[in-house]
Amino acid sequence: MPNSYKIPETHPNFQLNKRHFTNSELKQVAYSYIKEGEPYEQQIGSFLLDWLKPSSFIEVYTSGSTGKPKKIRLKKQHMVNSALATSRFFDLPAKTTALLCLPAEYIAGKMMLVRAMFLGWDLDTIPPSSNPLDNLFKVYDFSAMTPFQLDNSIARLHLVKKLIIGGGAVSPRLRNMLKDVDTRIFETYGMTETSSHIAAKKLNSRKKRKGDRPFKLMPNVSIAQDERGCLIIKAPNVLDEEIVTNDVVEIVTYKKFFWKGRYDNVINSGGIKLHPEQIEQKLNKVLDHRFFVTSMPDESLGNKLVLFVEDDFSEKKIDELLDKISGVKSLDKYEKPKKIYLIEKFEETPNGKIHRENTLKSKVS
Repeated sequence: MPNSYKIPETHPNFQLNKRHFTNSELKQVAYSYIKEGEPYEQQIGSFLLDWLKPSSFIEVYTSGSTGKPKKIRLKKQHMVNSALATSRFFDLPAKTTALLCLPAEYIAGKMMLVRAMFLGWDLDTIPPSSNPLDNLFKVYDFSAMTPFQLDNSIARLHLVKKLIIGGGAVSPRLRNMLKDVDTRIFETYGMTETSSHIAAKKLNSRKKRKGDRPFKLMPNVSIAQDERGCLIIKAPNVLDEEIVTNDVVEIVTYKKFFWKGRYDNVINSGGIKLHPEQIEQKLNKVLDHRFFVTSMPDESLGNKLVLFVEDDFSEKKIDELLDKISGVKSLDKYEKPKKIYLIEKFEETPNGKIHRENTLKSKVS
């Protein structure tokens, strides 16, 4: 494919902060954002300028939550295809009112802009924050948030009719808080390489259901597993080649799967394979602070399971945590941490996710 690409003209119904812009007008807005805007507007302006270049791709960085961020190329047509799939899957036609409260530096924020431009949405932008709905009074058809933003927005979710959550797993505690919320809330699965989500699952429903729901695939996506049990994604509309992930899954049907955890996070402790993400799901029921489980070398076990909690240190707090953990009946004996570390502040990736490896390196000698 040649490197040149004719950028589709913005949809006639597209509005950015109450104004419609053609491609040429949007370029001027982008320049003004970069020159005079707040930091989040400068990120929007930079992306819009990249988008409006005649190149067939844009260069983006992965989130860095599972390793060092790397620069990759995304085809613009693939991003448009992803936007169309989102519209179809979530029933979001032209004139959808949407809120961008994520940084445009990352794929989730970039894709909100792409969707608005080519689906014909009315998009408002606000500075990304931990509590994005606090100073708003308008009702929106659609928005996207992180689990942390969702946790801080429970009381004001009536301002959003449909909401997608990405950038991390949603805890059982948080899911439980969403039971009586009218907003239709979906947890999504995806990555930078797939131009945002390729699957989603409903987080709240009037229908009672035992256990977790599986992820349901977006249109034109198929899946398989490799010999490790990891997910293989085939999505010709958004990928030139299939992606072999490090996500351990259980495939339910050709359109549905359960996510179990990261293969590269699996801990072999005394010959027992432990999935940190599954253990964290169980601990989420009793722990109030941010935390994660990981492993450290151990002479007898090879690796021992340890728990990191973001809190000030005291022996009393550790005793309290041990009592709480002992009360989690779903934890088997191998899943109980051998040691607990209280850390005042976790190391983080640029977009606010916990950087497990750096926290482990910097806090434990």
